[in-house]
Amino acid sequence: MGVLALALAGCGEFAGADAQTDGGTGGATGAMTTQAPTSTSAPTAGTGDGSGQADTSAAVTTAESSGSSSSESSLGASDSSGGDAAGPYPIVLAHGFFGFEDFAGAGFADYYWGVRDDLASIGETVFTPAVDPFNDSTTRGLQLLEAVEGIIEETGAPKVNLIGHSQGGLDARVVAHLRPDLVATVTTVATPHYGSPIADYALLIPGGQVVDVLVQLFGGPLWGAIDGNTSLVASMEQFSTDGIAAFNEQYPDAPGVEYASIAGRSDNELATAECATDDAPPFIANWDGVVDPIDPLFAAAEAIVDGGVFSSIPNDGLVRVEDAKWGTFLGCIPADHIDEIGHLFGDGSGGDNAFDHQTFYRNLVGYLRARGH
Repeated sequence: MGVLALALAGCGEFAGADAQTDGGTGGATGAMTTQAPTSTSAPTAGTGDGSGQADTSAAVTTAESSGSSSSESSLGASDSSGGDAAGPYPIVLAHGFFGFEDFAGAGFADYYWGVRDDLASIGETVFTPAVDPFNDSTTRGLQLLEAVEGIIEETGAPKVNLIGHSQGGLDARVVAHLRPDLVATVTTVATPHYGSPIADYALLIPGGQVVDVLVQLFGGPLWGAIDGNTSLVASMEQFSTDGIAAFNEQYPDAPGVEYASIAGRSDNELATAECATDDAPPFIANWDGVVDPIDPLFAAAEAIVDGGVFSSIPNDGLVRVEDAKWGTFLGCIPADHIDEIGHLFGDGSGGDNAFDHQTFYRNLVGYLRARGH
């Protein structure tokens, strides 16, 4: 069960050295046609349109980072960093299953490894609320909504931009459905909008209720958000084929909110057909010819998601490309499920893959800013 639990994680993963990045933000002002890959080398330096890995932060903001603030949620502090917002709406990063902000009080292990501080360094105001790491997205979404309401009150901004990784994207959809007046955009990264075979498989394993008891007993010292209502089984049921169908029916998209999605692809797959889209901004399209080796951590899970020994369904080790598509599909990045958020503790993607998660989030925020958000 441990591998399967980690498998759906969007994980709080640990260990390794600090991440390094060149930076880079620009935003694409319109849709770009995905170009056919021409090489497997890293993309060239980009410009203000978000087309590469170069430091283009000046194209997005000239604000200086100053100070920090926090917004209280029902599960504790919603940490934020940054000074004057570079755009009209603050950025809220929603963590996935197994997620945390400060693992076991260590003071250093954040879910989006180094992303909040990196964005703050270019003047962005970024919040990273903590919600129950093991629960369904109705429960987590209500907790995230409470945090968003606090952020609105604290900052005076009329709306926020929600960026969710893995299950965090489903939580963000709950918030947008319930309070579309508070949400400008929902952007999801490797979110299982159509479920995961991992969950269907995990639910076949007996003893689920025992697992819930163990999570509640022993998880508390590690994840401060855990309480007696925490349920790993509830999470798995939601990610199942039947569970996600019910979720999608309950939480349709809200008018007036822009929805976009990004998938991850790994295991050295280019997934040219599956990742094709006319809406890919340059900072995503430029990775079309780069492959990513799957982290050994996901070997067992990837085999399940892949469809078996004689099948090859493009995925990031946990979430299939097709299942990650929602709203405007912006394309695929060459990253497995933990590379997408910079874990294990900022280690590289592996092989010749120069993908950098901090640069990716800078570019993603730049894309939102260029679209007026």
